[in-house]
Amino acid sequence: MTALSPGSRAQPEARPDRPSVVELRLTAFAAHRRAGFPLGPLSLFAGPSGSGKSSALRAYEALARLGGGAELDEVFPDPVACVPERARPDAQRRRGFRIGCTADGPEGPVRLDVAVQAEPELRIVGERLTAGGLTLLETALRDPGQRSVQAAWHTAGSSPVTRAPLPDDRLGTPLLPLRVAGKTDGQRQVLAAAEQMVVALRSVFACDPMPRSMRRAVPLGAGRLLRGCGNLAEVLWRTRSECGRRHGLLVDAVRAGCAGPVRDLLAERQPGGIGRIGGVGGMDGTVQALLDRGDGLRTPLGRLGDGELRYLALSLVLLTGPGVLEVDTAGEVPAALQTLTVLADGFDRDLDVRQREGLVRLAARMCERGHIRLVGAVSDASWVAGVGGVTVVDLEP
Repeated sequence: MTALSPGSRAQPEARPDRPSVVELRLTAFAAHRRAGFPLGPLSLFAGPSGSGKSSALRAYEALARLGGGAELDEVFPDPVACVPERARPDAQRRRGFRIGCTADGPEGPVRLDVAVQAEPELRIVGERLTAGGLTLLETALRDPGQRSVQAAWHTAGSSPVTRAPLPDDRLGTPLLPLRVAGKTDGQRQVLAAAEQMVVALRSVFACDPMPRSMRRAVPLGAGRLLRGCGNLAEVLWRTRSECGRRHGLLVDAVRAGCAGPVRDLLAERQPGGIGRIGGVGGMDGTVQALLDRGDGLRTPLGRLGDGELRYLALSLVLLTGPGVLEVDTAGEVPAALQTLTVLADGFDRDLDVRQREGLVRLAARMCERGHIRLVGAVSDASWVAGVGGVTVVDLEP
């Protein structure tokens, strides 16, 4: 667990090559007010039900989707639920919420803060991108009758800023490369900061394995793991042959977290029946995941407990990457400069002591390498005290 003793001073660290979100700010969002949460490579929000763990992860995912260019109504289908409960409307009956984050990387810490109006209509009413004490982009709603905000970005040329309208239904930061020419030092600084923020936010995989959906045979498809991991068998069909080393590590993890002997983890095509694709004795186009027990017995995943299935799915997520998970990556940026962030609400749900400790140790090992980060939510974090590299954010109800 990461902690600094009173009076101690953190040593300066080398600037990270891969942009990553190092702070989440919930100025006014759901149950949170004026809250700022530090995030390390492996961070766990801890607290009882109602303390705001899920809403913190929801805000992070929202920022990630906005950073990827998603429209506001896609990201917030129920925006009123994000407004603080006791927030009162102004004279125009407007209410909203504010969220933000800091992304560290080659450009140094870059801050993004966003103000969203939820009522009477959903729109972005303010956005600010800053770095080194300098405001690089600032937007504001000037005319409520227009579906746009007035934006001003740093130029540092013959004119200190450039002004232009931007749409009020999406984030302005990812739109800057389409608006900024990059001819002056100031413009290049704006573009570099915007790119760092977008890259830090884009590659996010929100994962909440649903054991019920993982028990069924599934049709073959693209082989990219979905949020609820219901197509885990299809993904195993693909990954088992793609990377023997990673599959071996997954089998080792499953062996440590599942009851009984485990020789291998595999997926098999299912036999067809009368009236099914493939006909009698053929294959019906679906695959089922199984544990090879090593003595001729193969156990379908449908026979495993909920904790075993969640443990298995989260282990697979930690040991794979963007090519296997259903994520929106920054395709214009080399993979070596990107970091995948896994958001895992209910990280310890249904897990026994052995499973949760094994999973967090696996997460710590993978996050230490730098290509993956994890932000999870747990009801209690006392059990991670002996694991290094974990940042625990304790929330009060």
